[in-house]
Amino acid sequence: MTRQQTTGKLGEDLAVKHLLDQGYRIRERNYRQGRYEIDIIAEKGDELVFVEVKTRKSAAYGYPEAFATTHQQERIVVAAQEYACGHNWPGDLRFDIMAILWEESQWQIEHIQDAF
Repeated sequence: MTRQQTTGKLGEDLAVKHLLDQGYRIRERNYRQGRYEIDIIAEKGDELVFVEVKTRKSAAYGYPEAFATTHQQERIVVAAQEYACGHNWPGDLRFDIMAILWEESQWQIEHIQDAF
């Protein structure tokens, strides 16, 4: 596993822990729909939440959330719609970003709800 893959996996693990601590139920991790992938699918109440995790060990080149491109967001929406239809989800859908950054010798987690 490359250093970037290790950082990404650590970020996803931190995001899952954060979501669980906030009362979310994790339904899927690294869900694949054809060529598309969703990092985390969670639910809370009547919302199905699709989470894109962006992890960086430095903000030198920008903050993590800035790396969620419009193209990537569009792909997540397509996969999310397929997932919701395939699982007969009756509630609302929400798209969040978990921005995780190593800063001042600790991980900083920012949960951006309704990010796109």
